[in-house]
Amino acid sequence: MNVRQLRISRRPIAIAATLAGVASLAIGPHAALSMRALDAAKAIAIEQSGGAVKKASRVALVIGNGHYPDADAPLTQPINDARALTAALRGNGFDVDVVEDASRDDMNRVIARLKSKIKPDSVVMLFFGGYGVQVGRESYMIPVDAAIWKESDVCRQGVSIEAVLDVMKQQGARAKLVVVDASRRNPYERRFRAFSHGLAPISAPDNALILTSATPGKVADDSEGAHSVLMSELLNNLNAEAGGVEAVFNKTRVAISRASDGEQVPTVSSSLSTDVQLVTGGHEK
Repeated sequence: MNVRQLRISRRPIAIAATLAGVASLAIGPHAALSMRALDAAKAIAIEQSGGAVKKASRVALVIGNGHYPDADAPLTQPINDARALTAALRGNGFDVDVVEDASRDDMNRVIARLKSKIKPDSVVMLFFGGYGVQVGRESYMIPVDAAIWKESDVCRQGVSIEAVLDVMKQQGARAKLVVVDASRRNPYERRFRAFSHGLAPISAPDNALILTSATPGKVADDSEGAHSVLMSELLNNLNAEAGGVEAVFNKTRVAISRASDGEQVPTVSSSLSTDVQLVTGGHEK
């Protein structure tokens, strides 16, 4: 190869190197912009996921059952109560699933959904309004499609309140709150050999607070208002920001007992180790 040929062959190499340098300069700023965009996207995703965790730390399942085929007339208060409590809880940062006139399948689905939302730091609430029946030492929420002719049917077709508390406990919920407004005189008990009015005592597992509308074994007839007596007083105390949840439940119990001259005495069972604020802006102790 002569010198002239060597110079010619080197020229394309120099041109290629120059073009590569220009390309790298052009790509560099775009790459930097892309990296900055990725960093910003990651920051937004982290912030959003952090917000989701905060929302998920207050979760509730609200069930209002009113239209039972075996009842002489529909119950209007449970559905009104479910809607009012849902609005109050959502206004205070709860992620609420609400279901009205739930079948057994509906109830099992929403309980499974509740289970999937519970985290170790969660405050979890269950509300049930409708008919409840006790069998043995357990209390059952009755779906609207239940066909109950004997006590064993309750166990098969009802949904145990204690079983839902067990789900909360297994998922590690920090606080478990239950409100049960189901101590009505139900249409099934007259079919049983032995009457079992009202609900059985519901034992509170660790870090739980349970409010029921009447003393175990007692019934509480519906009032004439749009809401049950229990829900009316509970909402009044929530709106008045009556302290932590234990204070709210106890003030509700006392108000109903006084207003009824002791005819209806709700039950509060607590094993909370720390108080919980239901109203946004409160400070937990």
